[in-house]
Amino acid sequence: MRSDATTVDEYLASLPDDRRKAISEVREVILTNLPNGYEEAMNWGMITYQVPLETYPETYNKQPLMYAGLASQKNHMAVYLTGVYTSDGDRAAFEEEYRASGKRLDMGKSCVRFRKLDDLPLDVIGRAIAACDVDSFIELVETARPAKRSGKG
Repeated sequence: MRSDATTVDEYLASLPDDRRKAISEVREVILTNLPNGYEEAMNWGMITYQVPLETYPETYNKQPLMYAGLASQKNHMAVYLTGVYTSDGDRAAFEEEYRASGKRLDMGKSCVRFRKLDDLPLDVIGRAIAACDVDSFIELVETARPAKRSGKG
């Protein structure tokens, strides 16, 4: 469910009470652990934690690089953890730590889904958020990009 909210407060106010409480608590964990240099914004219909365009303007879509996101979807809530997907090793380590928490992992290609706050190991999410500073994230993104062609052809 994509939101048309233009501010985080507006987004939170639009949620049902139970989801507002859960999303707000996860947001607090993200903000507490978010390395300096990222900004919180509304983008792509959800709360995002992104590299400002002033820091890194060379994106393929002219939008800020999203490091993490938080959304209330139709049938679940989701935490988007782009940093976890930067390498197979990072993803495997995250999955192992998540499972060791005793919580059931419901992970898609780009997100961790949860139906209630108790389903989410907040300490694991916090460590995943804290794991990558802005400069390292930009370097990972640039490494993952296909090499630019030097000539036409």
